[in-house]
Amino acid sequence: MSVNGKAGTTILVVDDVAASRYALGAVLRRDGHRVVLAASAGEALIELDVRGRAGQLPDVALVDVGLPDMSGFELCRRMKETPPFAALPVVHFSAARTAPADRCRGLDAGGEAYLTVPAEPEEIQAVVRAAARGARHRCDAEAQAGHLTRLAETTLDVQSARCPRELAEAAAAGTARLTHGPAAAFVLGDDGELHRGLSPRKAAVALPDDGAHAAVVRLIQRGMAGRTGVRETVVPEPLWPPGFFHTEPSGGARLPEGARLTLARAREGCAPVALATPAYARGLRPGTGHLVARLANATAVAAERLLMYEMERHIALTLQRSFLPAHVPQTPGTEVVVRYEPASRDTEIGGDFYAALGTSQGLLTAIGDVVGHSLEAATVMVEIRHALRAYCVEDPDPGRLASRLDRMLQRYHPEVTATLCLALTDPSDGRTRVANAGHIPPLIIGDDGTAAYLRASGPLLGLGLPRPEPTETVLLPTDRLLMVTDGLIETRGTDLAVSMEHLRTVAADGPPGVTALCDTLLTCLGHDRDDDIALLVMRLREAGT
Repeated sequence: MSVNGKAGTTILVVDDVAASRYALGAVLRRDGHRVVLAASAGEALIELDVRGRAGQLPDVALVDVGLPDMSGFELCRRMKETPPFAALPVVHFSAARTAPADRCRGLDAGGEAYLTVPAEPEEIQAVVRAAARGARHRCDAEAQAGHLTRLAETTLDVQSARCPRELAEAAAAGTARLTHGPAAAFVLGDDGELHRGLSPRKAAVALPDDGAHAAVVRLIQRGMAGRTGVRETVVPEPLWPPGFFHTEPSGGARLPEGARLTLARAREGCAPVALATPAYARGLRPGTGHLVARLANATAVAAERLLMYEMERHIALTLQRSFLPAHVPQTPGTEVVVRYEPASRDTEIGGDFYAALGTSQGLLTAIGDVVGHSLEAATVMVEIRHALRAYCVEDPDPGRLASRLDRMLQRYHPEVTATLCLALTDPSDGRTRVANAGHIPPLIIGDDGTAAYLRASGPLLGLGLPRPEPTETVLLPTDRLLMVTDGLIETRGTDLAVSMEHLRTVAADGPPGVTALCDTLLTCLGHDRDDDIALLVMRLREAGT
């Protein structure tokens, strides 16, 4: 349809009177419209069905209200109830004098206007043009709403990405939805690493190699050097590496493989991103480039957040690993084995920790977990572990240690809580005192296949609540003391008591020894966990062995 709303517009005229039908057709053709004629409602529906299947529906239907097979009102109602024709504007007309109620029926049936003929040609032409113009505006508004909906859905996918790779994949898929063609997306990290996402392709092409990635990195760096915000550039074929888009369309003729790049950076110093579409894709709807630019900006904002999180995670992991050694110093008369298994790469940092410290009164073992998953949780974990090492030099009693750590958290981290279990064992006689602060209690496992949780409980650290006296027990040389964090057993949707019983059963049936028991527990229970896993097993042994 042309900008004047006439040339290229197709009008369906439905009228059972041949003379009137051809007269209306002549008036409309003089105004530059194409005209399709139908002598009945049934003939009109057939014509609409054929044209609808071909994607060539008329722009306006001019319908006589007094058709022989059904009224023009009923024809209009059927058209409006049929999805392919529902948006087609209908103008009713009648040569008979009509009452206002009849004209209202036409409008109620879904018609856009009502004409009384004969009428001046200019009036007929103006009414048809107005109906076509209104339909075109509605169509444009619906298309824009569809574009905005796809943009909103894509932006949600981008914001939900958990890593730069997922972000690039979501951005590429969203760009393809907006442009109705192949697309690629790139996120350039601070270390120069290029994270790539490609939209699904129907034909196999050679995957881009390292040289292609290096070329894209140079293009992004050159395009965004010293710039922020969003900008668009076209990269000609000699400078754009092949393999990211189709080079062979369905017709078989090769198309040039340059690229249209939409580049974005949230702010100075942040990671730049690029959304790429083929330079040969010229058939973009008006406004699509603006939508792609908005998506690029949303991707850049998400990239800033994700890469900052990646850096935080690296720092936290460094802290966590440096303070959780794979082996702990052995105290005479005891044997201690520890294990730490981090959760998947996409899971946030936890605050799990363990310790085995020699003191003036025996071996102090500890296991705990700072509540939350963040860099703060990891740093608070380090503080608790350091404070525990310092406090136990002066007084290793588990009850008093728990109270001091509780006060430390309240003073320096009033919004943070932590679970902690402390056990002080005298290797000479096995006498053990246990203080528990909201943690899974220790499990005592006998070599005879028995296993039982020690009755030790108390409030979390950081709440300032009264603490019970430590629980006392005596460990035998045939006993093993097992301490774990909830990452080993906790399963979403399963009661913790059920999970604890499962652990008890597996431990009771486990092999003798401390190393074999750790390995068995991780093999049986440590798969596909969403949280970090820490466990510590201790047993008494004769000095010098």
